[in-house]
Amino acid sequence: MSEALSAIARRVPCEMCPLRGNPNFRPFMPEELKFISTFKRGELAADAGSMILSEGSHSAQLFTLLSGWAFRYKSLEDGRRQILNYLLPGDLVGLQGSVIGEMQHSVEWLSPVILCVFQRDSLPTLFKNHPGLAFDITWLASREERMLDENLLSVGRRSAMERAAYLIAFIYQRAARVGLAQGKRLLIPISQQHVADTLGLSIVHTNKTLRKLSDRKLIRWHGRACEVLDEPGLREVAGWDGLGEDKRPLI
Repeated sequence: MSEALSAIARRVPCEMCPLRGNPNFRPFMPEELKFISTFKRGELAADAGSMILSEGSHSAQLFTLLSGWAFRYKSLEDGRRQILNYLLPGDLVGLQGSVIGEMQHSVEWLSPVILCVFQRDSLPTLFKNHPGLAFDITWLASREERMLDENLLSVGRRSAMERAAYLIAFIYQRAARVGLAQGKRLLIPISQQHVADTLGLSIVHTNKTLRKLSDRKLIRWHGRACEVLDEPGLREVAGWDGLGEDKRPLI
């Protein structure tokens, strides 16, 4: 576990979780909330750029991202990496390692984060006694697969500009659904290198592509952050209808 991680006192009881006020998350039944409250063992704080899970590692915990931004990626031996997806508040982190036993990807933080910590050895109790929560975990895994399908389609068949427009619109819509874009501008904390590593493009090609989106007044770059100016315009360029999600689970 990274030295940039530090345990903090349990400040946020599950019953008072700020994410639960978001109407996009499904409400818990009372017995489910009681179980989750005992399932949670505490919280961790981590700095931007630190890593909590690495490819090939084993972990006794899994996590829910309470606040902040992160990304999942795989690397080749020479250091080249492919960013697989981005993690936002409410996302479950480390399920693969909890079920399979070994992480097949790494997770790095894009911003300071707070994580809710759950013990892996409580998962059998969850699946045995709380079928609704078990379905939620299955739903979250299926959702991740669906997002990866869409991302693979984008990398394989969209043009460079369509890929970039899709990626930024995709992240924006996910952020908006968890309340990060309400009543204020949204700065997505990614660099152009992150975009290049997600889309499978060189940094030079990525820079030229993003400049075209900027020239169309769809985005604006601020060093290591991207401001979305016209999300519908990005979806139009990408030929993407949007997430189309109903209420989603929160563990």
